[in-house]
Amino acid sequence: MHTDLSPWGGDWVWSLPLIAATVAIHSLGLGMIDTRVSLALDSNKKNRTPGRFSILIMGGTALCTTVLHGVEASLWAAAYVLVGALSDRRIAMLYSLSAMTSYGHANLFLQSRWQLMGALEALNGWILFGLTAAFMFTIIQRVWPYMK
Repeated sequence: MHTDLSPWGGDWVWSLPLIAATVAIHSLGLGMIDTRVSLALDSNKKNRTPGRFSILIMGGTALCTTVLHGVEASLWAAAYVLVGALSDRRIAMLYSLSAMTSYGHANLFLQSRWQLMGALEALNGWILFGLTAAFMFTIIQRVWPYMK
C-alpha cells in the first residue's frame, strides 16, 4: 500500500533549512557570548568583585541567549507568513515562540496544511534550548570561582 506524503513535503522543505540555520545562528551566537564572557572574566581577574560581578555575567548571558532565541523564532515566524500558514507577523511571532518553547497555550493554529511545520519547530526548540542549557551550565562553572 502506497501512502502519499506529498502534502507534508512542504513542511520538510521549509523546516529542515530553518532548523539548520537556527542551529548555526545559535552556535555562532553562543560563541560570541562566550568570547564576551571570557573577556569580562580575564579583565576582572585582579579585582574579583564576587557577588555582583557573577550576577552581571549570568544575567547578561541569560539576556543574550533570550534575544538569540527571539531572533531564531522570528525566522520561523517570517516563514509562516511567507507560506501563508498565518496571516500576520504579530500572530506568527506569538505562534512561533509558543511552538519553540513547547508552551502551546496560545490559542493559535497553523493552517492544517502546515501543522507538521509547527511540530518541527518545537523539535528545533528542544535542540536550541538543549544547547542553551549546556552553555549556561558551562558559564556557571566558569563564573563560580568568582563567587568566593
